[in-house]
Amino acid sequence: MDDAWARVEGIESRLLTELFAADPHRLSRLTLEESGIRVDFSKTHLTPETMAAFGALAEAADLAGAREALFSGHEVNVTEGRAAEHTAERGQGAPESVARAQGLQARMRALIDAIEAGAFGDIRHILHIGIGGSALGPDFVIDALGRHSGRFDAAIVSNVDGAALEEAVARFDPHKTLLAIASKTFTTSETMLNARSALAWLSEGGVEDPYGQVVALTASPERAIEFGIDETRILPFPESVGGRYSLWSSIGFPAALALGWSGFEEFLEGAAEMDRHFRYAPVEANAPVLAAFVDRYYANVRGCETRAVFAYDERLRLLAPYLQQLEMESNGKSVKLDGSPVGRATSPITWGGVGTDAQHAVFQLLHQGTHLVPVEFVASVEPGHDLDPEHHRQLLVNCFAQGAALMAGRHSDDPHRNYPGDRPSTTILLDSVEPRTLGALLAFYEHRTFANAVLLGVNPFDQFGVELGKEMAKAMDGDDPLAFDPSSEALMARAFGDAAE
Repeated sequence: MDDAWARVEGIESRLLTELFAADPHRLSRLTLEESGIRVDFSKTHLTPETMAAFGALAEAADLAGAREALFSGHEVNVTEGRAAEHTAERGQGAPESVARAQGLQARMRALIDAIEAGAFGDIRHILHIGIGGSALGPDFVIDALGRHSGRFDAAIVSNVDGAALEEAVARFDPHKTLLAIASKTFTTSETMLNARSALAWLSEGGVEDPYGQVVALTASPERAIEFGIDETRILPFPESVGGRYSLWSSIGFPAALALGWSGFEEFLEGAAEMDRHFRYAPVEANAPVLAAFVDRYYANVRGCETRAVFAYDERLRLLAPYLQQLEMESNGKSVKLDGSPVGRATSPITWGGVGTDAQHAVFQLLHQGTHLVPVEFVASVEPGHDLDPEHHRQLLVNCFAQGAALMAGRHSDDPHRNYPGDRPSTTILLDSVEPRTLGALLAFYEHRTFANAVLLGVNPFDQFGVELGKEMAKAMDGDDPLAFDPSSEALMARAFGDAAE
């Protein structure tokens, strides 16, 4: 591995404009089409030499073996002693795991059919309470695909700040609201506090049996029963499906309600198409693997600490927050699987926004700042509205122009008006924003994250880093709090007064 990394880290960079001039086939070699998505890597610094070096690194890291272990249901999450079987939720995994997932999906569909048939009364609103992976995925998919479905009004509440829940329920009728509580362990403090407040809102609104309007989405059904939820309204998912990879399981329940079951099935099938591509395509034509090569090049060869993602489509406005958890919680690690230090940069800081708004906010830094930031543009050929087509044309023109400008730059004798250029970007162009392509897009990002982890030798499926702050919060809030640093003690005293003493 050390020799393979030394070869990668010794790669010499050439200007992007020179790479295009030297290779008339560069665009065709570095553009892939899969599952209704076109991924153009040609404006990155990938070359045949870098591809060969990364290919050798992938071989040394046994990416092929790790990939097969993932799909076969082996124990790839070694620090927690379990498999990572989110792909089984879309039909790609160990046969017994796929069969179990299909059985749980049939249970979820039966519950959705019952809701649509009026078994819960005249339900018009879905209040989904979760946090992290139990909220970001459903929120993104509903916002992207369910805006105009006319099926149910949906609100996703994650923040423990009561203002978030208060705002969500202000527009809902409690008698027509279904409450979905999503928590893998059914102990997540923020989620359970929000759930209790939501139940109180239902009761105060005159609902005689609040628990009769509750559905639990969890890997710990026994705790949901203890909470008071009837077993028939609990939708389990396996322990082997991690939170930020759980959208495909019963955590996707509100998305399935918003889209309808046929739409949710298309979403799963789009992801399954990308699963098959990642599993079987050769390295040089494998979109998630090439994306991981790009990520590692800029983080480990060029020293880039961040990666920016800009969605040139209002329907994809939650993509950057979704990816922040997926990428940084998965690969924000400093030790390898065996506990030894990684010794090199792991996950870059993912950030981004929505075009064209971002052009008037952060693109100054991207074009003329001192940071080299690899950029990812995500757009759709088909618009998401019925207004004058010029709206969408201008949106896409701006998207494509930004990538061209970042690469080409423009020389000026006036240093204030000089654009250095040679700034990399990847463009991901969807045929349309629909369930199938969105499923494929999110699976692409999942597999890209996994490929990065394998190259680095880290575990992308645990997240112990989120625990310490939560433990200290519990200690601060306990009857016998621990001693904290003077700053934290002073903050508690200022905020809580005598209660903190």
